Amino acid sequence: MPTWNPSLYLQFADERTQPAIDLVAQIELVNPARIIDLGCGPGNSTAILRARWPQADIIGLDSSTEMIAAASKNFPAGKWVLDDIAAWAGCSAPGATPAETPAQTFDIVFSNAVFQWLPAHDVLFPRLFDRVTPGGVLAVQMPAHFESPLHRLIHQISEHADWNDGMDRARSAIAVHRPGFYYDLLQSKASSTALWHTEYQHVMENPEAILAWIRGTGLRPFLQALESVEQQQRFEQLLLAGIQKAYPAQSDGRVLFPFRRLFLLARRKPHTPDQ
Repeated sequence: MPTWNPSLYLQFADERTQPAIDLVAQIELVNPARIIDLGCGPGNSTAILRARWPQADIIGLDSSTEMIAAASKNFPAGKWVLDDIAAWAGCSAPGATPAETPAQTFDIVFSNAVFQWLPAHDVLFPRLFDRVTPGGVLAVQMPAHFESPLHRLIHQISEHADWNDGMDRARSAIAVHRPGFYYDLLQSKASSTALWHTEYQHVMENPEAILAWIRGTGLRPFLQALESVEQQQRFEQLLLAGIQKAYPAQSDGRVLFPFRRLFLLARRKPHTPDQ
């Protein structure tokens, strides 16, 4: 299983955490009793949830041993679970056992920038919504920058003849659908559904900082598909040259890096007396 580097991920901790802050601010539940942070990473998003609802029972779940270790080190008193999200949601292969009982529900099922790594959203999202307590909320943020110059550059470079067939898998490793796709999946069980895009203008020191940003996330499948360190370095050299052209410097020498994200907030219908 590929590993995650918490230090590399947290190199841009403020920028990566801001969407979680913005999503939490839109959740109108007053006193949720149980919250789960799916794909909690090193615990930065879980800390936002804990600050908003300090009395809630909050669990952070991630499939990365490195991320859970970092989260446990950062907040030893927290509840951290090492598990696969699809398995937790009940989408695993027959015979697999999730870490928690599938019948357990949460007032808030929260996720910040994780589900883009998981396939079969048509199956996953309804299962996730089933884990939301009636009257509770599914709150999700996912990158939606797939038409950006950076994303197009990565795909163009990945089609170079020097690379191996693993690039086909890398190009399909991340996927997020249009907002209407998620609305149609959830609306029959939701009392309300809100979807919106926000484009963040990250101020980066230079083009190399943009490369460092994407190296910790979306570039990982491409680098892992390459056969040698030399090929990885060549890929990054080509990408950096493209970034330098696509993202020109501002008057102070720094670079604006637009990054678009999709937010979803769906409230599950409460129980009615005849249910």
